[in-house]
Amino acid sequence: MTLDYESALVNVSLLWMLTVPHEFAHAWVATKLGDDTPRREGRVTLNPLAHVDWLGTVILPALTSLSGRGFLGWGKPVNTNPARLKGGRNGLALVALAGPASNLVFAFLLAVVTVLMVRIAPEYAAFPGKGVYLSLYLALFNMIPVPPLDGSKLLLAARIPVAIYLELARFGFILILVGMTATPLGEWMSLASLRGAQALLGLFR
Repeated sequence: MTLDYESALVNVSLLWMLTVPHEFAHAWVATKLGDDTPRREGRVTLNPLAHVDWLGTVILPALTSLSGRGFLGWGKPVNTNPARLKGGRNGLALVALAGPASNLVFAFLLAVVTVLMVRIAPEYAAFPGKGVYLSLYLALFNMIPVPPLDGSKLLLAARIPVAIYLELARFGFILILVGMTATPLGEWMSLASLRGAQALLGLFR
């Protein structure tokens, strides 16, 4: 098996870069909705070290990228207290959606950067171009309705029983892993992200 070191380095670098605004968005929206938990825990910041989960942001994405069999990673989750959020569970849903929304914004910005790089320094265009794809992929991945991903908070907003949510959370990582490896889910998200990236880049050409 050939190990793809270049892909691993690029993926980990981009994931870390995109994780920062994603987690910051969660923390900022939670703070605006009245929960000071993220501020007390030092998460309302753009400091990359505040949002890194060494297993999810570095080790696992590096290993999965090296193998060339997909890509899996995450940032350090932002803790929130739904009891302090304006709107309760609805507020929690807004906090959850803030992360994927930031990925969509950054996909747009990176598309602009990529097109500019193609025109003035084509040799550097591949990095932000890969970022467009990965940012869209992260937005889709995080909307999977399985704890601890952002999409699972929408289940709470939909008023599913907390007991069911906690039961899902017990097996969350296994469910995500099975869904990504034993079903077409990962392939579908990858294809959707690729087409979305192509559409965004085509928009600015």
